[in-house]
Amino acid sequence: MTDNYAVIGNPIAHSKSPLIHAAFAKQTNQNISYEAILAPLNGFEATVRDLIAKGYKGANVTVPFKFEAFELCDEKTKYAEDAGAVNTLVFEENRIKGHNTDGAGLLVDITKNHLFSIANKNVLILGAGGAASGIIYSLLGASSITVANRSLDKAKQLIKNYSACQAHAITFEALNSPYDLIINATSAGLSDTALPIPNIIFSKNTLAYDMMYSRKTPFMTQARANGAQVSDGLGMLVEQAAEAFYIWRGVRPETAPVIKMMRT
Repeated sequence: MTDNYAVIGNPIAHSKSPLIHAAFAKQTNQNISYEAILAPLNGFEATVRDLIAKGYKGANVTVPFKFEAFELCDEKTKYAEDAGAVNTLVFEENRIKGHNTDGAGLLVDITKNHLFSIANKNVLILGAGGAASGIIYSLLGASSITVANRSLDKAKQLIKNYSACQAHAITFEALNSPYDLIINATSAGLSDTALPIPNIIFSKNTLAYDMMYSRKTPFMTQARANGAQVSDGLGMLVEQAAEAFYIWRGVRPETAPVIKMMRT
């Protein structure tokens, strides 16, 4: 019997998740179906309830529904609570359990695929929206975490639960020194907009990581021009999907061949 899963978003046609989960299923001999579903902006809960009624086992959640998914869940993991957002749903006995695999996916990609340890490193997160809130908890092993944002109040709101972990909030204009790891968690790359950040934040020892994937963003161009190591977020996409797959199926797929497949 085939178990059904989906990814829910708006827009959703661009999603690579069906390809990734199909590759995982083939690799691990799991009998599943996985599709992309476009939910109306005011119809996320109705879409989820419809999937449950149809016997689906779970779903991934992408923009702009991760906060709404958080509110919808009957039960949430600590990672989801820390992130304040949910990207993976498990449907069991008419109850909805929420997980957040974004932070785990990011950390695995950085540490395993890029061989970059965050221990004793100074980390800069650009942006203070949903993407940033979904990853900050996974970076608490760093020496310090700085969140830079156009709105200082929004950056302060993001770090309020992490004040004991050397977390700081500043504006883009206040950036004035290099960081070991810089993560672009803004959506500026979607519109090819350059961020108001100085070149001095980059060095040859910096890993500049853009959570966008399958495109060269102005952030990546700026980082490369200033000698930094540069990565997009494709590895994170695959790794967070692998974590969701493991939650659903109890089997952990090999990610390296899937990342290679997606690159080509």
